[in-house]
Amino acid sequence: MNNMNNMMKQVKKMQEQMLKAQEELGGKMIQGTSGGGAVTVEVNGHKKILSIAIKPEVVDPEDIEMLQDLVMTAVNDALTKAEDMANDDMGKFTGGMKIPGLF
Repeated sequence: MNNMNNMMKQVKKMQEQMLKAQEELGGKMIQGTSGGGAVTVEVNGHKKILSIAIKPEVVDPEDIEMLQDLVMTAVNDALTKAEDMANDDMGKFTGGMKIPGLF
């Protein structure tokens, strides 16, 4: 019975550490770029967009599609980096297993 109590304490401690790590992800910033820095997107570790910066020279009213592609590419780059960071941070708790809904 004592062994079970120790195991439950360890599980509770791990849960607390995981919650803290998830909270800390929200404070981490990641940048994604495209067009050699023409478009920069900043997201946090929770994959929320914080800012989008577009250099004026890439704004061409005659070529809106290019700008749309640059923004989409920068957003995807930032979100991929945020996902990788979350996997790295949370992977130490899950041993690399992907647990649905966890992060």
